[in-house]
Amino acid sequence: MERHALVVDASASGERLDRWLAARVPSLSRARLQSLIDAGLVLVEGRPRKAAHRLAGGERVEVSVPPPPPETLVPEPVALAIVHEDEHVLVVDKPAGMVVHPGAGHAGGTLAAAVLAHAPQVAGVGGPRRPGIVHRLDRQTSGLLVLAKTARAYEALTRQLAARTVSRRYLAVVHGHLTPDTGTIDRPIGRHPTDRTRMAVRPPGQGRRAVTLWRVLQRFPRFTLVEARLQTGRTHQIRVHLASLGHPVVGDEVYGARRASPVPLDGHALHAIELAFDHPDTGVRMNFVSPLPARMERLLSHLGNVVE
Repeated sequence: MERHALVVDASASGERLDRWLAARVPSLSRARLQSLIDAGLVLVEGRPRKAAHRLAGGERVEVSVPPPPPETLVPEPVALAIVHEDEHVLVVDKPAGMVVHPGAGHAGGTLAAAVLAHAPQVAGVGGPRRPGIVHRLDRQTSGLLVLAKTARAYEALTRQLAARTVSRRYLAVVHGHLTPDTGTIDRPIGRHPTDRTRMAVRPPGQGRRAVTLWRVLQRFPRFTLVEARLQTGRTHQIRVHLASLGHPVVGDEVYGARRASPVPLDGHALHAIELAFDHPDTGVRMNFVSPLPARMERLLSHLGNVVE
């Protein structure tokens, strides 16, 4: 681990942390510094700070720089819940807590590494550290994913995603009473203006178009069971869109404004329950449904017994 220990001079008072570091550690690019800050590897007086943190002068700044990740992914024999497999595609049911591919703070135990161990031929499909990955689920979101096992399948599936012919249906439990019974959220999503680890609904022209269709399935005292369908696939899209309505997903510590779950919940109350696409070789429409995970069954059972 490469380490830098710096002291902020008085003349730098008021400067942003990221800009000050960029001028003093020229060996690191702005993008690399941003990723280190996001991963909590930049400390000001022993505490992690955001990139926009304003320096006061006199502080001690410590930067820890881990070695760059290998260009190729190391296979890891982790058990997979395989729903369907043939020579072209692999459909898996991802558990909450598993990261889809390596990123800051999540180098091992990923779905991508497990798939590489299960089917080594995907090594040359897509990016070297995202073999076969054509779409993602957030770490604490569970449910169905399709992966490509060949370059031809990868190209066909990515085309379908771009054309919005891949159907993805989710179930979510949200805080509050979501009204009306159905609706469409058509709001751009981009990086949060001050917290680069989060996404946010952004003004027109400052984010990418994101469209989520939702339908109320059941109402409980203070909570709502919702079906959501994606027309686009932006990072954290469902979580950000529902939170923007004032109804964050239960268990979402990032967009839930620290609202407590009524029962212990290992992950978000968000599950990718149905996935449909055209088979990249035969063209036959394929449809898969995943059972609701135990954490959400437990939550719904509790909510069904609450009387107000």
